[in-house]
Amino acid sequence: MRPLKNALDWGSRPPNCWADRAAAIVSASGGSGGSRSMYHIRQVGVFLDIHFINKPEVFIKAHQPPKKFDSDGNLIDPEIKEELKDMLLSLQAFALRLQGKPANSKHAA
Repeated sequence: MRPLKNALDWGSRPPNCWADRAAAIVSASGGSGGSRSMYHIRQVGVFLDIHFINKPEVFIKAHQPPKKFDSDGNLIDPEIKEELKDMLLSLQAFALRLQGKPANSKHAA
């Protein structure tokens, strides 16, 4: 968590590079620590003028079966991969709306 805090801190110095940016948060934890961390990051984001998507939220319970990651840390759970895909598409559409562009524009990847 400390590297993330440092990145948010440094990026918030004038000019705040986080201002008016779209963002999404994913947690991978063993229990409720991930959801508590996500809530706190959202609070910090308000101060930094970061605009988080509300849905979908992705909470990966990393230590519950089935295995989510292989021994190298690569995500292997197909359901989580689909959730992440949905979240990234939502983030893309939200970022385009913030820029005043339609989500189905040629700028969408």
